[in-house]
Amino acid sequence: MAENVDQRPVGVRSEVGRLRTVLLHRPGPELRRLTPRNNDALLFDGIPWVSRAREEHDAFAAVLRERGVEVLHLEQLLIETLAQPTAAADAIDGVLTDLRLGDQLRRQLRDQLVQLGPEELSGVLIAGLRNDELRATGLVSSLLAAEDFLIDPLPNLLFTRDSSVWVGDRVAVTSLAMPARRRETQLTELIYAFHPRFESVPRLHGWAREHLEGGDVLALAPGVIAVGVGERTTPAGAERFARTVFDHGLAEQLLVVPIDQNRATMHLDTICTMVDVDAVVMYPNVADRLSAIPVRPGDGRELIIGERAPFLEAAATAMGIDRLRVIATGLDPVTAEREQWDDGNNTLAIEPRVAIAYERNVETNSRLEAAGIEVITLSGSELGSGRGGPRCMSCPVLRD
Repeated sequence: MAENVDQRPVGVRSEVGRLRTVLLHRPGPELRRLTPRNNDALLFDGIPWVSRAREEHDAFAAVLRERGVEVLHLEQLLIETLAQPTAAADAIDGVLTDLRLGDQLRRQLRDQLVQLGPEELSGVLIAGLRNDELRATGLVSSLLAAEDFLIDPLPNLLFTRDSSVWVGDRVAVTSLAMPARRRETQLTELIYAFHPRFESVPRLHGWAREHLEGGDVLALAPGVIAVGVGERTTPAGAERFARTVFDHGLAEQLLVVPIDQNRATMHLDTICTMVDVDAVVMYPNVADRLSAIPVRPGDGRELIIGERAPFLEAAATAMGIDRLRVIATGLDPVTAEREQWDDGNNTLAIEPRVAIAYERNVETNSRLEAAGIEVITLSGSELGSGRGGPRCMSCPVLRD
Protein backbone atom coordinates (compact mmCIF):
# COMPACT_ATOMS: atom_id res chain seq x y z
CA MET A 1 0.00 0.00 0.00
CA ALA A 2 1.25 3.45 -0.85
CA GLU A 3 2.10 5.75 2.04
CA ASN A 4 -0.65 7.94 3.37
CA VAL A 5 -0.46 11.11 1.29
CA ASP A 6 -3.95 12.42 1.91
CA GLN A 7 -2.62 15.86 2.87
CA ARG A 8 -1.63 16.67 -0.69
CA PRO A 9 -3.66 19.56 -2.14
CA VAL A 10 -6.69 18.93 -4.31
CA GLY A 11 -9.26 21.18 -5.89
CA VAL A 12 -10.57 22.59 -9.17
CA ARG A 13 -12.32 25.94 -9.60
CA SER A 14 -11.53 26.66 -13.23
CA GLU A 15 -11.29 25.02 -16.65
CA VAL A 16 -8.07 26.83 -17.52
CA GLY A 17 -6.06 27.38 -14.33
CA ARG A 18 -2.63 25.79 -14.51
CA LEU A 19 -3.10 22.03 -14.29
CA ARG A 20 -1.12 20.42 -11.47
CA THR A 21 -2.55 16.91 -11.01
CA VAL A 22 -4.68 14.83 -13.35
CA LEU A 23 -6.26 11.37 -13.30
CA LEU A 24 -5.89 9.23 -16.45
CA HIS A 25 -6.57 5.62 -17.35
CA ARG A 26 -4.10 3.93 -19.68
CA PRO A 27 -6.15 1.66 -21.98
CA GLY A 28 -5.37 -2.03 -21.73
CA PRO A 29 -6.91 -5.51 -22.11
CA GLU A 30 -10.45 -4.15 -21.87
CA LEU A 31 -10.05 -2.73 -25.39
CA ARG A 32 -9.16 -6.22 -26.65
CA ARG A 33 -12.64 -7.33 -25.56
CA LEU A 34 -14.23 -5.16 -28.27
CA THR A 35 -15.56 -7.03 -31.30
CA PRO A 36 -17.84 -6.11 -34.21
CA ARG A 37 -20.57 -7.94 -32.27
CA ASN A 38 -20.35 -5.88 -29.09
CA ASN A 39 -18.69 -2.57 -29.94
CA ASP A 40 -21.99 -0.71 -30.41
CA ALA A 41 -23.28 -1.85 -27.01
CA LEU A 42 -19.94 -0.86 -25.49
CA LEU A 43 -20.19 2.60 -27.14
CA PHE A 44 -17.27 2.36 -29.55
CA ASP A 45 -17.62 3.30 -33.21
CA GLY A 46 -14.84 0.97 -34.28
CA ILE A 47 -12.39 -1.66 -33.12
CA PRO A 48 -9.25 0.16 -31.99
CA TRP A 49 -5.73 -1.07 -32.62
CA VAL A 50 -4.91 -1.58 -28.97
CA SER A 51 -1.12 -1.27 -29.02
CA ARG A 52 -1.38 1.96 -31.02
CA ALA A 53 -4.05 3.30 -28.67
CA ARG A 54 -1.69 2.68 -25.75
CA GLU A 55 1.14 4.46 -27.59
CA GLU A 56 -1.14 7.45 -28.23
CA HIS A 57 -2.18 7.54 -24.60
CA ASP A 58 1.43 7.24 -23.41
CA ALA A 59 2.26 10.26 -25.56
CA PHE A 60 -0.62 12.16 -23.93
CA ALA A 61 0.67 11.34 -20.44
CA ALA A 62 4.22 12.27 -21.47
CA VAL A 63 3.13 15.70 -22.73
CA LEU A 64 1.40 16.36 -19.42
CA ARG A 65 4.46 15.34 -17.42
CA GLU A 66 6.72 17.48 -19.62
CA ARG A 67 4.52 20.43 -18.69
CA GLY A 68 4.92 19.72 -14.99
CA VAL A 69 1.62 17.91 -14.44
CA GLU A 70 1.47 15.04 -11.95
CA VAL A 71 -0.23 12.08 -13.68
CA LEU A 72 -2.19 9.60 -11.59
CA HIS A 73 -3.24 6.35 -13.23
CA LEU A 74 -6.64 5.00 -12.28
CA GLU A 75 -5.64 1.34 -12.52
CA GLN A 76 -2.71 1.79 -10.12
CA LEU A 77 -4.93 3.64 -7.66
CA LEU A 78 -7.48 0.83 -7.93
CA ILE A 79 -4.86 -1.84 -7.24
CA GLU A 80 -3.69 0.07 -4.16
CA THR A 81 -7.32 0.50 -3.07
CA LEU A 82 -8.13 -3.21 -3.45
CA ALA A 83 -5.27 -4.09 -1.09
CA GLN A 84 -7.69 -3.11 1.65
CA PRO A 85 -10.01 -6.07 2.41
CA THR A 86 -13.08 -3.91 2.92
CA ALA A 87 -12.60 -2.23 -0.45
CA ALA A 88 -12.06 -5.57 -2.20
CA ALA A 89 -15.20 -6.99 -0.59
CA ASP A 90 -17.23 -3.97 -1.69
CA ALA A 91 -15.91 -4.28 -5.25
CA ILE A 92 -16.83 -7.96 -5.41
CA ASP A 93 -20.29 -7.31 -4.00
CA GLY A 94 -20.79 -4.68 -6.67
CA VAL A 95 -20.29 -7.02 -9.61
CA LEU A 96 -22.36 -9.80 -8.07
CA THR A 97 -25.57 -7.77 -8.14
CA ASP A 98 -25.96 -8.45 -11.88
CA LEU A 99 -29.34 -10.16 -12.31
CA ARG A 100 -28.07 -12.21 -15.25
CA LEU A 101 -26.00 -14.42 -12.98
CA GLY A 102 -28.42 -16.46 -10.92
CA ASP A 103 -27.65 -17.81 -7.45
CA GLN A 104 -25.39 -20.75 -8.33
CA LEU A 105 -23.25 -18.85 -10.81
CA ARG A 106 -23.08 -15.92 -8.39
CA ARG A 107 -21.68 -18.18 -5.67
CA GLN A 108 -19.12 -19.70 -8.03
CA LEU A 109 -18.07 -16.30 -9.24
CA ARG A 110 -17.64 -15.03 -5.69
CA ASP A 111 -15.55 -18.08 -4.79
CA GLN A 112 -13.13 -17.25 -7.62
CA LEU A 113 -12.99 -13.49 -7.07
CA VAL A 114 -12.20 -13.67 -3.35
CA GLN A 115 -9.08 -15.70 -4.15
CA LEU A 116 -7.61 -12.98 -6.39
CA GLY A 117 -4.95 -10.55 -5.26
CA PRO A 118 -5.39 -6.79 -5.77
CA GLU A 119 -3.73 -6.69 -9.20
CA GLU A 120 -5.64 -9.70 -10.54
CA LEU A 121 -8.93 -8.46 -9.14
CA SER A 122 -8.37 -5.03 -10.65
CA GLY A 123 -7.72 -6.68 -14.01
CA VAL A 124 -10.98 -8.62 -13.87
CA LEU A 125 -13.01 -5.60 -12.76
CA ILE A 126 -11.69 -3.55 -15.69
CA ALA A 127 -11.30 -6.14 -18.48
CA GLY A 128 -14.27 -8.29 -17.49
CA LEU A 129 -14.65 -12.06 -17.23
CA ARG A 130 -16.05 -14.43 -19.85
CA ASN A 131 -18.11 -17.53 -19.15
CA ASP A 132 -15.33 -19.81 -20.41
CA GLU A 133 -12.82 -18.10 -18.10
CA LEU A 134 -14.73 -19.12 -14.98
CA ARG A 135 -15.32 -22.83 -15.79
CA ALA A 136 -18.59 -22.72 -13.87
CA THR A 137 -21.30 -25.36 -13.69
CA GLY A 138 -25.06 -25.00 -13.52
CA LEU A 139 -28.04 -24.02 -15.63
CA VAL A 140 -27.16 -20.37 -16.24
CA SER A 141 -23.59 -21.11 -17.26
CA SER A 142 -24.64 -23.95 -19.55
CA LEU A 143 -27.13 -21.73 -21.36
CA LEU A 144 -24.64 -18.92 -21.91
CA ALA A 145 -22.21 -18.95 -24.82
CA ALA A 146 -18.56 -19.49 -23.95
CA GLU A 147 -17.71 -15.92 -24.98
CA ASP A 148 -20.55 -14.28 -23.05
CA PHE A 149 -19.39 -11.94 -20.31
CA LEU A 150 -20.26 -12.63 -16.70
CA ILE A 151 -18.54 -9.35 -15.81
CA ASP A 152 -18.63 -6.83 -18.66
CA PRO A 153 -15.42 -5.06 -19.70
CA LEU A 154 -15.09 -1.31 -19.23
CA PRO A 155 -13.42 0.08 -22.38
CA ASN A 156 -14.82 3.55 -21.67
CA LEU A 157 -12.88 3.79 -18.42
CA LEU A 158 -10.39 5.58 -20.67
CA PHE A 159 -12.63 8.66 -20.38
CA THR A 160 -11.95 9.53 -16.76
CA ARG A 161 -13.65 12.93 -17.05
CA ASP A 162 -17.09 11.34 -16.96
CA SER A 163 -17.00 9.26 -13.78
CA SER A 164 -15.90 12.05 -11.44
CA VAL A 165 -15.56 15.81 -11.45
CA TRP A 166 -13.93 18.05 -8.86
CA VAL A 167 -15.89 21.04 -7.60
CA GLY A 168 -13.71 23.19 -5.41
CA ASP A 169 -12.00 20.89 -2.92
CA ARG A 170 -14.66 18.18 -3.16
CA VAL A 171 -15.17 15.42 -5.69
CA ALA A 172 -18.51 14.61 -7.28
CA VAL A 173 -18.72 10.92 -8.12
CA THR A 174 -21.13 10.91 -11.03
CA SER A 175 -23.90 8.62 -12.20
CA LEU A 176 -23.39 7.38 -15.76
CA ALA A 177 -26.48 6.93 -17.91
CA MET A 178 -25.46 4.22 -20.38
CA PRO A 179 -25.66 0.61 -19.08
CA ALA A 180 -22.20 -0.15 -20.49
CA ARG A 181 -20.66 2.51 -18.25
CA ARG A 182 -22.57 2.40 -14.97
CA ARG A 183 -20.04 0.19 -13.19
CA GLU A 184 -17.23 2.67 -13.89
CA THR A 185 -18.45 5.04 -11.21
CA GLN A 186 -18.63 2.24 -8.66
CA LEU A 187 -14.89 1.73 -9.11
CA THR A 188 -14.24 5.47 -9.04
CA GLU A 189 -16.20 5.87 -5.82
CA LEU A 190 -14.28 2.93 -4.34
CA ILE A 191 -10.99 4.75 -5.01
CA TYR A 192 -12.20 8.02 -3.53
CA ALA A 193 -13.62 6.23 -0.49
CA PHE A 194 -10.68 3.98 0.38
CA HIS A 195 -7.43 5.17 -1.22
CA PRO A 196 -5.22 7.06 1.29
CA ARG A 197 -4.76 9.89 -1.16
CA PHE A 198 -8.46 10.72 -1.16
CA GLU A 199 -10.04 9.18 1.91
CA SER A 200 -10.32 12.55 3.68
CA VAL A 201 -11.87 14.27 0.65
CA PRO A 202 -15.63 14.93 0.96
CA ARG A 203 -17.65 13.29 -1.80
CA LEU A 204 -20.70 14.67 -3.59
CA HIS A 205 -23.48 13.08 -5.64
CA GLY A 206 -22.72 9.33 -6.11
CA TRP A 207 -23.23 6.54 -8.64
CA ALA A 208 -26.71 5.64 -7.34
CA ARG A 209 -28.05 9.19 -7.82
CA GLU A 210 -29.80 10.77 -10.80
CA HIS A 211 -27.75 10.69 -14.01
CA LEU A 212 -24.98 13.29 -14.14
CA GLU A 213 -21.79 12.94 -16.21
CA GLY A 214 -18.55 14.86 -15.85
CA GLY A 215 -18.36 15.69 -19.56
CA ASP A 216 -21.43 17.87 -19.06
CA VAL A 217 -19.88 19.95 -16.25
CA LEU A 218 -17.83 23.06 -17.09
CA ALA A 219 -16.30 25.32 -14.43
CA LEU A 220 -16.72 28.59 -16.34
CA ALA A 221 -15.31 30.74 -13.56
CA PRO A 222 -14.96 30.55 -9.77
CA GLY A 223 -18.51 30.13 -8.46
CA VAL A 224 -20.02 29.65 -11.94
CA ILE A 225 -20.73 26.19 -13.34
CA ALA A 226 -22.41 25.15 -16.60
CA VAL A 227 -24.15 21.77 -16.81
CA GLY A 228 -25.29 20.26 -20.09
CA VAL A 229 -28.56 18.31 -20.13
CA GLY A 230 -29.04 15.94 -23.03
CA GLU A 231 -28.30 12.31 -23.87
CA ARG A 232 -26.36 11.58 -20.67
CA THR A 233 -27.13 14.11 -17.91
CA THR A 234 -30.83 14.29 -17.05
CA PRO A 235 -32.84 17.30 -15.81
CA ALA A 236 -33.16 15.56 -12.44
CA GLY A 237 -29.39 15.03 -12.32
CA ALA A 238 -28.77 18.71 -13.02
CA GLU A 239 -31.27 19.71 -10.32
CA ARG A 240 -29.70 17.40 -7.74
CA PHE A 241 -26.22 18.70 -8.60
CA ALA A 242 -27.36 22.32 -8.38
CA ARG A 243 -28.83 21.82 -4.92
CA THR A 244 -25.72 19.99 -3.77
CA VAL A 245 -23.19 22.59 -4.90
CA PHE A 246 -25.34 25.42 -3.53
CA ASP A 247 -25.83 23.66 -0.19
CA HIS A 248 -22.05 23.32 0.20
CA GLY A 249 -21.28 26.86 -0.96
CA LEU A 250 -19.37 25.58 -3.99
CA ALA A 251 -21.13 27.77 -6.55
CA GLU A 252 -23.16 30.97 -6.69
CA GLN A 253 -24.77 30.30 -10.05
CA LEU A 254 -25.32 27.31 -12.29
CA LEU A 255 -26.24 27.47 -15.98
CA VAL A 256 -28.31 24.55 -17.24
CA VAL A 257 -27.62 24.11 -20.97
CA PRO A 258 -30.02 21.91 -22.99
CA ILE A 259 -28.16 20.04 -25.75
CA ASP A 260 -29.31 17.70 -28.52
CA GLN A 261 -29.83 14.13 -27.44
CA ASN A 262 -27.62 12.33 -29.93
CA ARG A 263 -24.20 10.70 -30.04
CA ALA A 264 -22.46 13.57 -31.83
CA THR A 265 -23.34 15.91 -28.96
CA MET A 266 -23.43 13.45 -26.08
CA HIS A 267 -21.86 15.94 -23.63
CA LEU A 268 -21.53 19.69 -23.34
CA ASP A 269 -17.76 19.33 -23.82
CA THR A 270 -18.32 17.86 -27.29
CA ILE A 271 -19.76 21.27 -28.23
CA CYS A 272 -17.72 23.72 -26.18
CA THR A 273 -14.54 23.79 -24.07
CA MET A 274 -12.60 26.69 -22.57
CA VAL A 275 -9.13 27.59 -23.79
CA ASP A 276 -8.67 30.88 -21.90
CA VAL A 277 -10.36 32.69 -19.03
CA ASP A 278 -12.62 34.44 -21.54
CA ALA A 279 -12.47 32.18 -24.61
CA VAL A 280 -14.07 28.95 -25.79
CA VAL A 281 -13.66 26.71 -28.79
CA MET A 282 -17.18 25.98 -29.94
CA TYR A 283 -19.13 24.06 -32.57
CA PRO A 284 -20.59 26.86 -34.75
CA ASN A 285 -23.45 24.75 -36.14
CA VAL A 286 -25.18 24.92 -32.75
CA ALA A 287 -23.67 28.08 -31.26
CA ASP A 288 -26.52 30.37 -32.31
CA ARG A 289 -29.25 28.15 -30.89
CA LEU A 290 -27.51 26.99 -27.72
CA SER A 291 -29.29 28.43 -24.70
CA ALA A 292 -28.89 28.43 -20.95
CA ILE A 293 -31.19 28.62 -17.95
CA PRO A 294 -29.63 30.44 -14.97
CA VAL A 295 -30.18 28.78 -11.59
CA ARG A 296 -29.41 30.33 -8.22
CA PRO A 297 -29.89 29.19 -4.64
CA GLY A 298 -33.12 30.28 -3.02
CA ASP A 299 -34.57 30.10 0.44
CA GLY A 300 -34.71 26.63 1.93
CA ARG A 301 -34.68 23.86 -0.68
CA GLU A 302 -36.12 25.95 -3.51
CA LEU A 303 -34.06 26.99 -6.51
CA ILE A 304 -34.45 30.32 -8.26
CA ILE A 305 -34.88 29.65 -11.97
CA GLY A 306 -34.03 32.52 -14.30
CA GLU A 307 -35.18 33.17 -17.84
CA ARG A 308 -33.65 31.21 -20.68
CA ALA A 309 -31.12 33.21 -22.69
CA PRO A 310 -28.54 32.54 -25.42
CA PHE A 311 -25.72 30.53 -23.86
CA LEU A 312 -22.90 32.90 -24.77
CA GLU A 313 -24.76 35.88 -23.31
CA ALA A 314 -25.79 34.04 -20.16
CA ALA A 315 -22.26 32.71 -19.63
CA ALA A 316 -20.64 36.14 -20.03
CA THR A 317 -23.14 37.70 -17.61
CA ALA A 318 -22.60 34.98 -15.01
CA MET A 319 -18.81 35.26 -15.38
CA GLY A 320 -18.90 39.05 -15.02
CA ILE A 321 -17.27 39.77 -18.38
CA ASP A 322 -18.42 41.77 -21.40
CA ARG A 323 -18.35 38.84 -23.78
CA LEU A 324 -17.03 35.33 -24.21
CA ARG A 325 -14.67 35.04 -27.15
CA VAL A 326 -15.61 32.21 -29.52
CA ILE A 327 -13.18 30.25 -31.67
CA ALA A 328 -15.23 28.21 -34.11
CA THR A 329 -14.60 24.58 -34.98
CA GLY A 330 -13.63 24.43 -38.67
CA LEU A 331 -14.06 27.07 -41.36
CA ASP A 332 -17.39 26.07 -42.93
CA PRO A 333 -20.42 23.99 -41.84
CA VAL A 334 -19.15 20.74 -43.37
CA THR A 335 -15.62 21.05 -41.96
CA ALA A 336 -17.08 22.09 -38.63
CA GLU A 337 -19.29 19.00 -38.53
CA ARG A 338 -16.38 16.72 -39.40
CA GLU A 339 -14.02 18.21 -36.84
CA GLN A 340 -16.68 18.35 -34.14
CA TRP A 341 -17.24 14.60 -34.70
CA ASP A 342 -13.48 14.12 -34.38
CA ASP A 343 -13.45 15.92 -31.00
CA GLY A 344 -12.23 19.26 -32.32
CA ASN A 345 -14.03 21.01 -29.46
CA ASN A 346 -12.83 18.56 -26.83
CA THR A 347 -9.59 20.31 -25.91
CA LEU A 348 -7.84 20.15 -22.56
CA ALA A 349 -6.48 23.47 -21.30
CA ILE A 350 -3.37 22.95 -19.17
CA GLU A 351 -3.06 26.67 -18.44
CA PRO A 352 -4.55 29.83 -19.93
CA ARG A 353 -4.00 29.93 -23.70
CA VAL A 354 -2.37 26.48 -23.82
CA ALA A 355 -4.48 23.51 -24.92
CA ILE A 356 -4.01 19.90 -25.96
CA ALA A 357 -5.94 18.78 -29.04
CA TYR A 358 -6.02 15.96 -31.58
CA GLU A 359 -3.73 16.71 -34.52
CA ARG A 360 -6.29 15.62 -37.13
CA ASN A 361 -8.48 18.68 -36.50
CA VAL A 362 -6.29 20.86 -38.67
CA GLU A 363 -8.70 23.72 -39.31
CA THR A 364 -9.81 24.07 -35.70
CA ASN A 365 -6.22 23.97 -34.46
CA SER A 366 -5.26 26.64 -36.99
CA ARG A 367 -8.05 28.87 -35.74
CA LEU A 368 -6.95 28.33 -32.15
CA GLU A 369 -3.37 29.29 -32.99
CA ALA A 370 -4.56 32.36 -34.90
CA ALA A 371 -6.43 33.39 -31.75
CA GLY A 372 -3.25 33.21 -29.68
CA ILE A 373 -3.74 29.74 -28.23
CA GLU A 374 -0.73 27.43 -28.08
CA VAL A 375 -1.91 24.05 -29.36
CA ILE A 376 -0.12 20.87 -28.34
CA THR A 377 -1.23 18.19 -30.76
CA LEU A 378 -1.69 14.48 -30.18
CA SER A 379 -2.32 11.59 -32.49
CA GLY A 380 -5.73 10.14 -31.67
CA SER A 381 -6.64 7.87 -34.54
CA GLU A 382 -7.26 4.91 -32.21
CA LEU A 383 -8.19 6.68 -28.97
CA GLY A 384 -10.92 8.60 -30.79
CA SER A 385 -12.86 5.45 -31.72
CA GLY A 386 -14.70 5.79 -28.42
CA ARG A 387 -15.69 9.39 -29.27
CA GLY A 388 -13.62 11.34 -26.81
CA GLY A 389 -10.75 13.81 -26.94
CA PRO A 390 -8.11 15.09 -24.50
CA ARG A 391 -10.67 16.63 -22.14
CA CYS A 392 -12.72 13.43 -22.02
CA MET A 393 -9.59 11.40 -21.24
CA SER A 394 -8.58 13.49 -18.23
CA CYS A 395 -10.00 14.28 -14.82
CA PRO A 396 -8.22 17.29 -13.29
CA VAL A 397 -7.64 16.79 -9.56
CA LEU A 398 -5.73 20.02 -8.88
CA ARG A 399 -5.60 23.31 -10.79
CA ASP A 400 -4.27 26.69 -9.78
